[in-house]
Amino acid sequence: MKLLRNMVLVALSLIIIAGCTHKTPYTNRSQMIFMSPKEELALGEKSYKEALSEAKVITGTNDANRVKAIGERIAKVANRSDFSWEFNLVQNDALNAFCLPGGKVVVYTGILKAARNDDQLATVISHEIAHALARHGAERMSSSMVQQGVQVLGNVVLAVGAPEYQNVFNQTYGIGTQVGVMLPYGRMQESEADEIGIYLMHKAGYNIYESLKFWENMSDGKKETSEFLSTHPSSTTRIKDLEKVIAKVLAGQ
Repeated sequence: MKLLRNMVLVALSLIIIAGCTHKTPYTNRSQMIFMSPKEELALGEKSYKEALSEAKVITGTNDANRVKAIGERIAKVANRSDFSWEFNLVQNDALNAFCLPGGKVVVYTGILKAARNDDQLATVISHEIAHALARHGAERMSSSMVQQGVQVLGNVVLAVGAPEYQNVFNQTYGIGTQVGVMLPYGRMQESEADEIGIYLMHKAGYNIYESLKFWENMSDGKKETSEFLSTHPSSTTRIKDLEKVIAKVLAGQ
């Protein structure tokens, strides 16, 4: 009887896992995500409101208008009518930018030191939007929760009001990190966001070669940590990988 019960549980688990398999846009990589889009959007909306309430949002300046205009241009080609897009520039010297579920994009003024023209700024915004489109945050949260044994049959114990989940969500999506454009996603997700970002940039009519210059700017004058000691690709590796992606995108024109 116990054996039969275990077999039934295994079978149900396999069915559930199959139902939680998703594909990333453009790259078509298979993902295992246990969080529903509704849960993801609820957490994103809460974090977005809190992040803006604690930040100095800049409006009406040339840079703020650029962030909005570039963001809207990329959002148009992202083709997600279910997203309620918003683009904000906030005063903060950190090299940071993030996009929360539902298309809530925040760019820190600090990243403008590396994103020195519209095409380079489009690189940043496209990269962050790519993370949201590919649901990288939900993927990492699902993986983390399963590893910690939080998963229950058919669902992940996820309460929107639970601060422990909100904190994990904030960390996963890079809210408050010093280099959000490079953290906190893993190396594979960072590379994937780079690739998807190039497709978005290209569709939006931006100069995709400027993405290479942006990553040069990001490492300008800095001694980068060895890739083997980091979960993230170095700028040198990213540039080499992006050159391959650019060649593939242009070959497919």
